[in-house]
Amino acid sequence: MVMQNNADRIIPENRLIMADSSSTGFVEARKLGKQVSTRDGVLTLLDDINFRVDEGTSVAILGASGSGKTTLLGLLAGLDMPTHGEVIIDGHNLNDFDEDGRAQLRGELVGFVFQNFQLLFGLTALENVMLPLELAQAPHPRKTAAELLERVGLGERLQHYPNQLSGGEQQRCAIARAFATQPRCLFADEPTGNLDSDTGSRIIELLFELNSEQGTTLIMATHDAQLSQLCKRRIHLDAGRLSEPG
Repeated sequence: MVMQNNADRIIPENRLIMADSSSTGFVEARKLGKQVSTRDGVLTLLDDINFRVDEGTSVAILGASGSGKTTLLGLLAGLDMPTHGEVIIDGHNLNDFDEDGRAQLRGELVGFVFQNFQLLFGLTALENVMLPLELAQAPHPRKTAAELLERVGLGERLQHYPNQLSGGEQQRCAIARAFATQPRCLFADEPTGNLDSDTGSRIIELLFELNSEQGTTLIMATHDAQLSQLCKRRIHLDAGRLSEPG
């Protein structure tokens, strides 16, 4: 059975509070900021972001388009580096790692579900899910990947390529890939943004079901207030800064 709870893992009480110097969470942002240079000058995408997330909880990052949700998610996952400040994952400061080191850390701790799926179109559904397992040198990658795809309802689509799958099927394949290595933290960027409402509802149900089974920390960027209510905690962004909930 691929999906199982880690009985040895102690999940602390779910909570999200502002970071301080005396306590850390499983994922923590400290004075996090991101700026980019444009022809018109320096553009601030994020400024002075401070929060922590304890292991096993679910968190929604809410905000309008352009508020910095995707940028923040990428920094938390180590896909990009901040201009200033730091991100801590499971006690590891991402600033202490080079690109290869961050990639290795992601492989050990993190899964990511992208809004546009980012499946490799030259690989079948089975091969897409096998890839992170092979990179992690996990035993029996083909068997594990097939079981995961069966689990998400794609047992009959193992040999289909992404362009032979519907949008909902591609997202289910992406979710299976993200959960393949049983990550301790899963990041999801607008996971239903490219899907119709019915398909999106099924994807969200699947995402939270797998999240619950594995005890994974879930951090999701969304503009959907209704979807955010399914998460235990919410972070609100407004023009790159934390804001009070409306």
